[in-house]
Amino acid sequence: MTFDPRFYDSITDIGAESPDSVRGCIAVSGSHGGMFAAAYASRAGLRAVVLNDAGKGLNDAGIAGVRALGDVGMAGCCVDCMSAEIGSARDAFENGVISYVNSAAATLGITAGQSAKSAVALLENAPSPVGMLAPAPESRFETRVGDTAVLCVDSASLITINDAGRFIVTGSHGGLIGGDPARACKANARFVSFSDAGGGKNDIGLSRLPALDVTDIAAVVLDCMSCEIGNATSAFETGVVSSLNETARRFGVTKGQTLKSVIKIVAMEQP
Repeated sequence: MTFDPRFYDSITDIGAESPDSVRGCIAVSGSHGGMFAAAYASRAGLRAVVLNDAGKGLNDAGIAGVRALGDVGMAGCCVDCMSAEIGSARDAFENGVISYVNSAAATLGITAGQSAKSAVALLENAPSPVGMLAPAPESRFETRVGDTAVLCVDSASLITINDAGRFIVTGSHGGLIGGDPARACKANARFVSFSDAGGGKNDIGLSRLPALDVTDIAAVVLDCMSCEIGNATSAFETGVVSSLNETARRFGVTKGQTLKSVIKIVAMEQP
């Protein structure tokens, strides 16, 4: 095996490559360290991975997937969300500071507080995992707030262009992937929510908000301590707004409101 780390601003970008080219590689990704991203990395056949801790958040959801990778012998660690912008693999590699190390990575001598660069060098010695995580369920379902239909997706990657005009709750972080405004949302939705991922370096966890103002999409991010990142059900049930864009503000949305109350407010206005 050659040491040639791969860089993915979103772990789902692996899907654009051939499986054989990815299998056995070490990857640095801008994705959060929750279950969806970790399962995706595991099923892709990676040998080791570095992800973002997304502020860790409620029930440590931002690192839960990386922790689970240790159970199948796959080395993984997370960078502190304040040291590297979520959604940027290169920033994670160049500036990231390790905040969490799973059991498999710890055996390689990786510790919290060291640089991501030095951790990646140690991951060169990572053995092949002994198993794989179960496939991440592609949770995409519809629920309602009063008479308003709401689409819930654990990952924003599950949104399609056919979801235009909908109210969408995601489990994804609110950072622009690779800093690209075109990746803010795949559909011209009426309303969309994300996790604030702890805010993060340069408030990157809020950066989709102004990008969505350009297309008049009302958008909010939810306090990562109010709901689990990567879990749309958790966001829908207990999410609390920590920041919002100007489009949402014009509807009367404010910080501190529950997500369900925000959906009611936006739904009252004519599209």
